[in-house]
Amino acid sequence: MQRSIGTSVLSAGASLLYLGLTVLGRGGFAPFLSQPALTALAVAVGVLLVVGFFSPGNLSAGEQEDRGNRWVLAVFAVTGFASAYLPAYTDRVGFWTLDGDGLRWVGVALYAAGGALRIGSVFALGRQFSGLVAIQPGHKLVTTGVYSVVRNPSYLGLLVNALGWALAFRSAIGVLLAMLYIPPLVARMRSEEKLLGSHFGADYYAYRARTSRLIPGLY
Repeated sequence: MQRSIGTSVLSAGASLLYLGLTVLGRGGFAPFLSQPALTALAVAVGVLLVVGFFSPGNLSAGEQEDRGNRWVLAVFAVTGFASAYLPAYTDRVGFWTLDGDGLRWVGVALYAAGGALRIGSVFALGRQFSGLVAIQPGHKLVTTGVYSVVRNPSYLGLLVNALGWALAFRSAIGVLLAMLYIPPLVARMRSEEKLLGSHFGADYYAYRARTSRLIPGLY
């Protein structure tokens, strides 16, 4: 329980730092909140932050971990904090922005949908969900709900979430930053598949054969 609370506090702190960098990039609270879509974005951040605080996710290495994949976490952190500041900044100064304020609302919707998918995936796995590539004690193969269609719904949620964030600021640079998540995510999925395959054997390979890795019917 203490580990879970500590992880939640760490996640909440990172989210608040993320939002703080965004407000800084936008030029302060007043400029940030002057745009209705960005106000809605801030509300979505708050809702996801509160729900995420109660999620069962953790950073446990469990019984078996692929430690060689930890570099992905550093890439996520650097890309994430760049995505916090740069889209807001480029939106403020009008550098390489996409046309149409309606695009902002599309971004807010995608951000909320991606965040909901990601957090929902964490709750579906429970204490088995770890920020590390690891097998937890009593680990079971979850193949129901969204996991019956996609093996990595939390990663799909992350990509949709990141794209939505970029579009909320009409930022082409933000879209490119969202794309930068793809290489480390692919590396992480490969590591997870190798670890799960070695642990669950034929059951996992049968599950993998009937599901998509990330995008239903495509990949």
